[in-house]
Amino acid sequence: MDKGKIRKKKDGSLHVPDCPIIPFIEGDGIGPDIWNASRRVMDGAVQAAYNGKRTIDWLEIFAGEKGFRHTGEWLPESTLQTIQEHVVAIKGPLTTPVGKGIRSLNVSIRQKLDLFACVRPVAYIDSVPSPMKHPERVNMVVFRENTEDVYAGIEWESGSPEAQTVISFLHTKMGVALPDDAGIGIKPISARNTQRLVASAISYAIVHGCPSVTLMHKGNIMKFTEGAFSKWGYEIAKEKFGKCVITEDELHRTYNGVQPEGKVVIKDRIADMLFQQVLLRPEDYHVIASPNLNGDYISDALAAQVGGLGMAPGANIGDDCAVFEATHGTAPKYAGMDKINPSSLILSGAMMLDYMGWNEAASMIREGIKKTIQAGTVTYDLARQMEGAIEVTCSGFAENIIEKFSG
Repeated sequence: MDKGKIRKKKDGSLHVPDCPIIPFIEGDGIGPDIWNASRRVMDGAVQAAYNGKRTIDWLEIFAGEKGFRHTGEWLPESTLQTIQEHVVAIKGPLTTPVGKGIRSLNVSIRQKLDLFACVRPVAYIDSVPSPMKHPERVNMVVFRENTEDVYAGIEWESGSPEAQTVISFLHTKMGVALPDDAGIGIKPISARNTQRLVASAISYAIVHGCPSVTLMHKGNIMKFTEGAFSKWGYEIAKEKFGKCVITEDELHRTYNGVQPEGKVVIKDRIADMLFQQVLLRPEDYHVIASPNLNGDYISDALAAQVGGLGMAPGANIGDDCAVFEATHGTAPKYAGMDKINPSSLILSGAMMLDYMGWNEAASMIREGIKKTIQAGTVTYDLARQMEGAIEVTCSGFAENIIEKFSG
């Protein structure tokens, strides 16, 4: 059996050994509970799909509270190096230390590894409780730019010397008057980072046969940041994918509203309007590309439409490596209780297996979760919303999924 690290080839594809070494961060709070459940499901699916011809060699690395206990650092440099060396990693939720100099461990990992695309698929699993009348119409993938916008962390506290310096500069050099007690934040959005994010979204749409890519922005107000995001998005669509895409205007003007086969429609929507549209006409939207903050909002809102963050997987993908993760928080009050729904991390593991080309195992996981939920054997968060459900523990839920593999 071929064992070792996953490697990136020159053409950007992956060489995946039969037994790849995959680093994992179990996470804080409920992290150990959901990681143990998710690991068993992933191992079970790989065994069932490949009958022992493939397996995963898990390598623990440290961040968050466990990282601090082991190394004295919340995000050790060795952890980042190991992820880079192994190309693919997976993680549970991490605590953001208060007053420790790191705004967010999740944001730091994304920025330090240049994982520029936060990819969040949102699709309804039959029988999951939802506030929507027709949640089955929700089937979208959000591509959220990960490295800039207000998440760049360029800000200064009200009353600080730095804030006063910026306020003075804006007043004297730019003619902009601000209150003396204003906190200041900078919102950078660049052509390079926008275009590589949008190119990733369009590539995904082409490969997966998605009818459209929507650029989400607030360019009617923030014309030179979010407006530029839209402009640069259209530019890269035409420059790099001209034969495969058409604009919404071309769809109606040239094709009388009938989408030609093999073409992806590129369109844009103002952010607040899109929040209405994904509620009222979700079937019209397939891939959404957005700046960082908009993407954060819309992906969580969409997750609520299909059952909440407990059912929402996610990945952070760059040119050199990718980190798959649970999209929810650490829920410390439930830590060690074997209670929390592990589906977010399990489904992120399925995304990881797809990324590796192990699609058979990924499909088994998704089908196993679907059958388990349809049988009404669920964790407390779903059980309290489902009439006649049988409540099981986090580990019990994993066991029920694994049982479905043999079926």
